[in-house]
Amino acid sequence: MVEEMRISRREFLLFAALGLPLGCSATREVPQPLPQPPHVPPTLPPFESGDIQQGKSSGALIKPRRLFEGATIGLVSPGGVITNPADVFQVEETLRTFGFRTVRGRHVLDRRGYLAGTDEDRAADLHRMFTDPDVDAILTMRGGWGCNRILPLLDYDLIRAHPKILMGFSDITSLLIALYAQAGIVTFHGPVGISTWNDFTVEYVRRVLIDGERATLRNPRRVGPRGPIGESRVVAIRRGRTRGRLVGGNLSVLVSMIGSSFLPRWEGHILFLEDTREDVYRIDRMLTQLSLAGILPQLAGVVFGKCTRCDADDPSLSLHEVLHDHLYPLNIPCFYGSMIGHIADKFTVPVGVEAEMDAAAGTIRLLEPAVI
Repeated sequence: MVEEMRISRREFLLFAALGLPLGCSATREVPQPLPQPPHVPPTLPPFESGDIQQGKSSGALIKPRRLFEGATIGLVSPGGVITNPADVFQVEETLRTFGFRTVRGRHVLDRRGYLAGTDEDRAADLHRMFTDPDVDAILTMRGGWGCNRILPLLDYDLIRAHPKILMGFSDITSLLIALYAQAGIVTFHGPVGISTWNDFTVEYVRRVLIDGERATLRNPRRVGPRGPIGESRVVAIRRGRTRGRLVGGNLSVLVSMIGSSFLPRWEGHILFLEDTREDVYRIDRMLTQLSLAGILPQLAGVVFGKCTRCDADDPSLSLHEVLHDHLYPLNIPCFYGSMIGHIADKFTVPVGVEAEMDAAAGTIRLLEPAVI
């Protein structure tokens, strides 16, 4: 006998946002998964970093299979330590509410100082999740620090042969960009396990990862007497439209990768950035480094999302002045304020897919599905 399941109003809204049926009884039938993506032939040559360029879709880029009801999501901690084991239980419960199953990485609760275990063990968890046929997607538990340390330990050919959704943000930027550049697979800048899984965030997870929608990433319109207010406000640094492959993430993490072999060729890309708890002069310094490294001049467009708790001492330039100084002279479309970053309401942004950005409207429109 199956007991009747009572759900709260919040759970009802989350189910509705995802388009899932009400009720998650352990005895319900799990629908058959969608067909597997085409197997990568053994004769396929290894992916070369930088093979993906604007306008040169050689077929090397691989998209993972979309999420479906009953999918199994692997939970990993590739960077910072999980200090409270209850956080993992909470994430598992949240994902069950959405109709997903979960499996933990063996080392998800390991601790070595501020790291979630040794570099070798964190890398091994990722390898196991990618090769486990029962795991359909991979969700990182949190950011912190540590992903850069495992980049040389990853087997990118193995990961390329088993493409799956990998999602996270902040320190996870390292993995998202490295897997795009070295393995040639689409990755996803979106919530981590301990993020706030509210209606806004869940909506874009659904649209991008479940429905495979060519979504337009558009800030919610919250209007006051003098126009858009709060987190919804976007500012065009230089107006215009442009197209290119999306790549980016946390500015501090990205800058820490400069000089390594884990970055893509930048020509024709649309770069999206975000950061948190960085003084304005540090944002200035990091953008200067991107410029001196020759990255900014190659881009087709720039989207700077949110810079939360980015303070300015006195005297200081404002954040807008710093962004204008570095981005306006590039003579490419740029805007600030997209819902990307250390915020509760966040977009799911696929790394590697073609998109069109409109700086005046403050939008990013996906030109192709990010999943198959």
